[in-house]
Amino acid sequence: MERPPINPYLILTVSIIAVSTASILIRLSSSPPLVIAAYRLLFATLMLTPLYIVEGGHRRLMALGPRRLLILIAVGFILAVHFASWITSLSYTTVASSVIFVHMDPIIVALLSHLLLGERLSVKRFIGVLIAFLGAIIIGWGDLRIGNLYGDLLSLLGASALALYLVAGRSLRRSLSLLEYVTPLYATSAALLILGCLIMNIRLYPYPVREYLLFLLIAFIPMILGHTLFNWALRYVEAPVVSVSLLGEPIGASLLALIILGELPPATTILGGAITLLGIYITSSRG
Repeated sequence: MERPPINPYLILTVSIIAVSTASILIRLSSSPPLVIAAYRLLFATLMLTPLYIVEGGHRRLMALGPRRLLILIAVGFILAVHFASWITSLSYTTVASSVIFVHMDPIIVALLSHLLLGERLSVKRFIGVLIAFLGAIIIGWGDLRIGNLYGDLLSLLGASALALYLVAGRSLRRSLSLLEYVTPLYATSAALLILGCLIMNIRLYPYPVREYLLFLLIAFIPMILGHTLFNWALRYVEAPVVSVSLLGEPIGASLLALIILGELPPATTILGGAITLLGIYITSSRG
């Protein structure tokens, strides 16, 4: 295996801490969810573009051909749906419920692979799916009683879009480097979200300076230091370690929500969340 220039476990730790801040920074913003999503991806694109050009990514993009460009646009649309639905969910449910449901994408990927691709679930993964759904039912039952179920469903939609994004992007990722893939993808998603704001007559500006600073922080910390570094670390870190690290965001985000926002999730979310995370880990790990 290629020797990494930096300890990948250190990078993985930084990325998990970074993505854990996303829901807190979003909660601190008073802007519409679609606007937050649009600026998150727009600013992330602008940050990556200089490196993308230096790497020659724009030349590789032109060589993709019409069919693969359409695939890229479709994946960008799916990513836009993911961020729009998940960020909106934070207005209707607790941080803990939102981040747990949005991380059910391994469960959805496993089910899609089983139903559509003929990749049969092992007994272990099937048990993991059942455990995760049991936990989700406990969370949903508790949130239904306090009126948070709509937010849970939006977050689950975000998880479904994330699962489709991961599956659909495989063919492009095989032939493109990380920057060559994510930069035009983020740009496409940002353009679609901006278009969505215009269609829905949601103003994109002006906002207070504080809001633009939050947009920059959301783009830099959870997007660049989080998602992008995480994808870099995946090249060097084994799958079981990755499975455990993915569970860090719901735990980290829930702790930050408690410390910064004073948000203590209900007992059903704590119990159901622990069960769901166990199911996700079992489904994501090898075997």
